[in-house]
Amino acid sequence: MTSSIENQIRFLTEKVETLTAEADIRRVVSRYMLLCDVPLPEPGMTTENRIGAIVDLFSDDATWEGVGSYYESQFGFSSGRAELIKHFQGFFHPREPEMLLNCHYLTSEHITVDGDRAEGKWVHFQPWIFSDGSSVLRSSRLFNAFKKVGGIWKMSRYRTENVFIAPLTPGWAENIPKESVLSGTRAVG
Repeated sequence: MTSSIENQIRFLTEKVETLTAEADIRRVVSRYMLLCDVPLPEPGMTTENRIGAIVDLFSDDATWEGVGSYYESQFGFSSGRAELIKHFQGFFHPREPEMLLNCHYLTSEHITVDGDRAEGKWVHFQPWIFSDGSSVLRSSRLFNAFKKVGGIWKMSRYRTENVFIAPLTPGWAENIPKESVLSGTRAVG
């Protein structure tokens, strides 16, 4: 009888660890997407702090790469903390036309956990709206890897490939905010 109870406890412990890992990984990916949104839904965060917060979601030896004929040339390959910082500096560096909106929507999630390692797949959509009136809707597939570093789940590989890019008609979106107030300090009440 004791062996049966021990087996059940072991089974339940493994299930809880897997579910906890999936939830932690989901939070890492969601945090990454939120930090990449424009306007940033965290008022007062500097570009340097934003890039630091993004890179902190990755292991020190992580890679970030665009794959396939379109994304390989657009996004390239970065490896390690210094290259990831440079990659995101290039993305968030002011440019013309200015990006007014970039919002990430994730779907088709599939996370597989194997001890202190995991892989996750998603499809994601994001509208990009620029100050010159141009807009596109992007769809990508993500093939990410994760590992525990000091007991914390980190991305060890971010890999994205283009599904499609669709130009949108100018003016398709209205009332685009210049800043997000959602995460402000207003009291609930």
